[in-house]
Amino acid sequence: MKLVIFGLTVSSSWGNGHATLWRGLCNALAKHGHDVTFFERDVPYYATHRDLVWPATYKLVLYPNWADAISLVKCAVREADVAMVTSYCPDAIEASDLILESAAVKVFYDLDSAVTLDKLRNEGAVAYVPSYGLGGFDLVLSYVGGHALDDLQKLLGAKRVAPLYGSVDPAVHKPVAPSEHYGSDFSYLGTYAADRQFSLEKLFLEPAHRLPKNRFMLGGAQYPADFPWNENVWFVRHVPPSEHPAFYCSSRATLNVTRAPMAGNGYCPSGRLFEAAACETPVISDSWQGLEEFFEPGKELLVASSSSDVVDALSLSPDELRRVGKSARERVLTAHTAEHRSRELVDLLEAA
Repeated sequence: MKLVIFGLTVSSSWGNGHATLWRGLCNALAKHGHDVTFFERDVPYYATHRDLVWPATYKLVLYPNWADAISLVKCAVREADVAMVTSYCPDAIEASDLILESAAVKVFYDLDSAVTLDKLRNEGAVAYVPSYGLGGFDLVLSYVGGHALDDLQKLLGAKRVAPLYGSVDPAVHKPVAPSEHYGSDFSYLGTYAADRQFSLEKLFLEPAHRLPKNRFMLGGAQYPADFPWNENVWFVRHVPPSEHPAFYCSSRATLNVTRAPMAGNGYCPSGRLFEAAACETPVISDSWQGLEEFFEPGKELLVASSSSDVVDALSLSPDELRRVGKSARERVLTAHTAEHRSRELVDLLEAA
């Protein structure tokens, strides 16, 4: 198939979870002979933090603004078998209008479904969702499952909905030698989000306070100046995707914390969860409905609801933690790779 995608970014992994997921998916699709073109508006923020310019297996088109690119995008959509627009695409409305007039299979992929639905309920509108809703699309994909799928139908008129969860590229995320730079007893990798702060303080900062002799490592962008640091918490402002394996493999265990709207919906595995597991790093995760559908608690990851749970998990022997990490990697390789998701996507597109 020939796929055209209008998305937030694939060129920069800075401060977003879209880029790494799309890189794995696009590579997997291309591996099976599909022709993929990703259109991304060349915004200054990502331009100054770009870590991919020339993908080897698919085409990335950076355009200055929609008006200047209109001839190119019209031609691409006209020739496409599948045309897709994603959440947080800066030209999502214009792209949706164009796609819905085409003969292609029309797809909206909401990689931020929980945030979308939360904003819709509280503010009445979402910048990247057309005012006429999602009823005109042949297929609406959601990064989270559970009752979010029903809500996309009820609130936005989506006709055919399906989950397309996060995934990982095992060629990128795999066990590697630990790095002294990232060495720690416990780590967390993620962009700052206000609705994740309460859980982060409970499951990361409070354990750091209770374990002053242990080294804690936090990596991510957009953390505010008034973030309540501990003396034994080290900070790396941005960890590029190429260094994620070294970051995870340099820690005895790592934390997975879910944004509040996503946790409220459930069925919301983050890309970081799959990445860490693929690196064979033991994961300590917050709890949400549906977690057991992706990893078996107690065997493939450890679940924590309090700082005491984290402290207890970190007291496990190296062998016990190692068994958890190995089991998690085995689960990822059998169910959660970009290869698996690309096949799911192709099946959904053919059905649509």
